[in-house]
Order: sequence, then C-alpha cells, then structure tokens
Amino acid sequence: MDVQKIPELLSISKHPVGFGGCRNNGCNLDCCEYNISVFDGQSGESVHDLSGDLIKLHHCSLPESNVSILTQLENLTILYDDQWKLRMFLATIKEKKEKVFNSYAKNCLVDAGIFANKAKEAVKTNDPFAAIWAKCASYFLADALFLINSKRPSPTHMLGIIRNLKKNEINQTFSMIHHILGVERASTSVLPRMVKSTIGFSDMIENNGNSKIIKRKYDYLVENSLLSDCYFYLGYVNRNNIMKIKNQIHKNLGYIHVLKVALDIESDQMIVDKHASTLLQRVNDLLVDIKDQK
Repeated sequence: MDVQKIPELLSISKHPVGFGGCRNNGCNLDCCEYNISVFDGQSGESVHDLSGDLIKLHHCSLPESNVSILTQLENLTILYDDQWKLRMFLATIKEKKEKVFNSYAKNCLVDAGIFANKAKEAVKTNDPFAAIWAKCASYFLADALFLINSKRPSPTHMLGIIRNLKKNEINQTFSMIHHILGVERASTSVLPRMVKSTIGFSDMIENNGNSKIIKRKYDYLVENSLLSDCYFYLGYVNRNNIMKIKNQIHKNLGYIHVLKVALDIESDQMIVDKHASTLLQRVNDLLVDIKDQK
C-alpha cells in the first residue's frame, strides 16, 4: 500500500492528514491495519478496505487537547498539510511529549483505581459485572505502565514489548496484570469463543467495520501461535468498547452474556475481590511514586 495515495483514495485530502500507528513506526505485523488521522473537526473511527488493505480512519480536530489522542498522534507522519497547520501542531506535541505521557499515565492510573473500586463494590452486591470492571482496571494499569516507560500503548504488540522491557520494580507489575487478566488461559479452545463474542460486541457498540480488523488479527495471531498476545488484544478491544457505554451498560443485561465469553471473566467473586484489592494497592503506590517524582 502506497500510503501517500490514501488521502485521495478516501477523498479526505481537503483536510490535513497523517499516518500513525505501528505501520508508521515500522513495528507492525502483516495483519496490522493502516492508521490514518484526518483533521476534519469530527470524531469517531471508520474502517475501509482498499484492495485488501484495511484502513482505520480516525477523525480528529485541530487543535486537540485530549492526552489519550495526543499520545497516538505524537509520532505522526504528515501525508497532506497544505497550510502547515498539522506540522505546527505536531511540533507542539513533540515539545510537550513528556508532559503529555505523564498526564495520560496519571489519568490511566486514576481510571484503574476507579474501576478496581467499582469491582469491589460490585462484589458486595453480587453484580455479575464485577469481574469485568477488574479486567478494565487491569488494562488501564497496563496502559499507565507503558506510558511511564515512554511507550505508546498498542494492544497487538504490548505483550511483545513487555517481554523486552527493562527489569525493575515498576515493570514487575506486568506479571501481576498478566495473572489477573488470566492470559495463561489463552488456548485454541478459549480464543475462538472469545473472538466470536468480541466481534459481536464490536458490532453492537461500534458498528463501523472494526470487526474486520479484529478477525484479521485473530487469524494471524493464532496461526502464528501468538495465543497470549491474541488473548490480551481481544480483551483490550473489549475494554475500549465497554468504556463507550460504561454508564449505560447495566441497562442491557444482554451485554453481560456476551462479555462473560469475550473477556473470559472469572466467576468466583472472592477471587475478583482479591484481584481488585491487589490492583487498587498497586495503583495507589504508583500514584504516590509519580507525585514524589515531581
């Protein structure tokens, strides 16, 4: 795929356009999509198939202040920018990279704490969503650790990157996350059920073609025996979609049936409570560490 042709092929060259994600960084797998950002003042994502290549189109605004979005834009390659607006914006992000990553890391730690607490409260009422909130907390904690290591969270590649991170006290937390998520359960019997429900949940919540990307990545990761990476990736996708409906999720009890399989959740509430307590303690410790470093 000639990425320079994408703005014209998608009819988005009236606005600044950039190329990001793992393919831009040269660390992609064959299954990875092309991440294109168009700064048209809109929001949301859509997926496009260009002769077999999948393109995820991210709609953004100039300027943008959301640190989660700024983190993804940090190393963007400009494809179209006739008025240099995007070039100036990216220069500003580069200047503030450390501040952006630190701010986003703190936000992720706060979210991890919120959902760990939410899991503990849900256990008290025997709420079936308890284990789901614990898994969400785990993924937010993983994101925070990546940002603390000055790495951009990228779900398909995160386990591979974790394996090569410097061994220190902070990064030892990944072992705890690995255990709580249940990554060791990844198998050729569990993953087919997970991906079917993950695709179903994506179509319920996003309905933007992202299920094509999910299926392609699942096929590649399983065929290449990257079962743990696949398990982590599917859970991460579900976490992102859960966040889009977190305040309304209890209004549709059908979601719990899909997510029990999609997230391969723990059914023992005592274990969920223990996991939530462990997460909460680690989050609080890291928040103190970050504050002390300022």
